[in-house]
Amino acid sequence: MPLHIPPAPAPALRSVRTALGSPTAVRETRTPSLKAAQGALSCELPLPVHVLEQHAPAGATPRTRLTGWRFLIKEDERAIAAGEARPTADGWTFSHFFEGPYVLSTELALRQAESLSTPYQPRLLTVPGLYMLTLWLHGDVTADAESGLPAPGDLLVPLAPAPPGIAAHRPHRFADLLPVLTLRLTPAPLTTPMLKTA
Repeated sequence: MPLHIPPAPAPALRSVRTALGSPTAVRETRTPSLKAAQGALSCELPLPVHVLEQHAPAGATPRTRLTGWRFLIKEDERAIAAGEARPTADGWTFSHFFEGPYVLSTELALRQAESLSTPYQPRLLTVPGLYMLTLWLHGDVTADAESGLPAPGDLLVPLAPAPPGIAAHRPHRFADLLPVLTLRLTPAPLTTPMLKTA
């Protein structure tokens, strides 16, 4: 298997497992699949979640920052939801459970990535300005999963639903996709209407 899934921080995993075992936490969440689950639930496939910073100066290398660790919640080998832990000043804490298209899309993208011949370290990269989430396949499998920038040869696999004009589940080299993202994230220049002179 070419995917080298990084180990999540133990406190992050523990916080999600604790919330998953708490009837109150599950009951108060808006995830019908967790409430309806009858079988044993497990936290699997930990992925660090990074956000692409949009405030880099023109021409500068984009920056990313870690926002959490996401775990797929499985019931009988089927992903039904996800749970996320976020960093705080005191360590890791449970953030939230959720379900929806990105859960199944993440699982599908991971399965597709396993068929690649090149080894990768999987991460998630979100682009908030485009409401876009991607599976980030990082080429350095020994890198610290909580830091770093996408390398030009890293692959980004947009998850479904993807923004209009960007194909979901199609791998893009970061160097090829970055200009498209930059163009879409750059605000249009303000134009001033021409004043008529008498």
